[in-house]
Amino acid sequence: MEATLTSITTSRTFHSTITPKCSFTFRENISSTRKKTVPATRKLTFSLKRITPIASKVSASSETETTQVVNIPSEMKAWVYGEYGGVDVLKFDEKVAVPQVNEDQVLIKVKAAALNPVDFKRRQGKFKATDSPLPTVPGYDVAGVVVKVGSQVKELKVGDEVYGDIHEKALDGPKQSGSLAEYTAVEEKLLALKPKSLDFAQAAALPLAIETAYEGLEKTGFSAGKSILVLNGAGGVGSLVIQLAKHVFGASNVAATASTAKLDLLKSLGADLAIDYTKENFEDLPEKFDVVYDAIGQCDRAVKAIKEGGSVVALTGAVTPPGFRFVVTSNGEVLKKLNPYLESGKVKPVIDPKGPFPFSQVVEAFSYIETNKATGKVVIHPIP
Repeated sequence: MEATLTSITTSRTFHSTITPKCSFTFRENISSTRKKTVPATRKLTFSLKRITPIASKVSASSETETTQVVNIPSEMKAWVYGEYGGVDVLKFDEKVAVPQVNEDQVLIKVKAAALNPVDFKRRQGKFKATDSPLPTVPGYDVAGVVVKVGSQVKELKVGDEVYGDIHEKALDGPKQSGSLAEYTAVEEKLLALKPKSLDFAQAAALPLAIETAYEGLEKTGFSAGKSILVLNGAGGVGSLVIQLAKHVFGASNVAATASTAKLDLLKSLGADLAIDYTKENFEDLPEKFDVVYDAIGQCDRAVKAIKEGGSVVALTGAVTPPGFRFVVTSNGEVLKKLNPYLESGKVKPVIDPKGPFPFSQVVEAFSYIETNKATGKVVIHPIP
């Protein structure tokens, strides 16, 4: 490769003739014009970055590299809203900037995403005081392939299939650029390798909901031999609370509420008692529980269903003591811990039968989840 250096304090861009092509810019003071030949096999260091040309692939990350790059465009397709409001504020944009990757992050080529109630509550401005600035690309759950890694990323590498909840704090400063896009940047600590037994749509259905289910159970001190009542057992979180309580924590008795049509689903997930909330009030049952997991917003009734000294974890709605509010903190270690249960099929994602919704129908997907009638998770797949 040949580079010509000319004049004083000259800034030039050079292009490698090696595949894959790369370019770089640097400045150098030179008193006269001269020609300098740089052998193609040498490592070139300019602008504090090292670029190692290899004939067929990009090199593994090194201490001096800021990122690994594999054919990343500067713009991407994404859903965006520039103001708070209903589904009508969602706009499809084909020229959204691909997010920059920090040293502790990876860039993911998104294959699938999923919606959660927090997605539409955020869009409605329910916690705009702690939200990141507009405009926003929505989306918490992601499943996809790593295409770029930061210099401080220790385990993940380009080509890894991963999944996770991309916002560490759900309500406190979530990222501007979410998962309803072709690419999203995420801290390595929030991700885990995708279970091989799951496809991308199934994996995308899990992160926020399964982390909420698991961490909520831990907060109550739930353990083997205890009993639990799950309110809204057919929902995204509730369907996973049933499975985790039964198959991971070792519950002695799992009860759950749902509508008539969904009672068989509750039993298939591991519920010992499926309660039809359209026909009976759970708080009137003679049996009381060590824990009530309120995933619907009925804490005032839930506290009447616990044993003395029992706990109620409330995800939404007003909190009645001794119930307590719980908001998940995204943590890839939880996913790693639960991966064996997902690989074995003991714990399974539940995807609403109306989905997956294609990327072009994100507005329809939001409209549907806002009816509060979805079973399990509303998934967006494929994302081109």
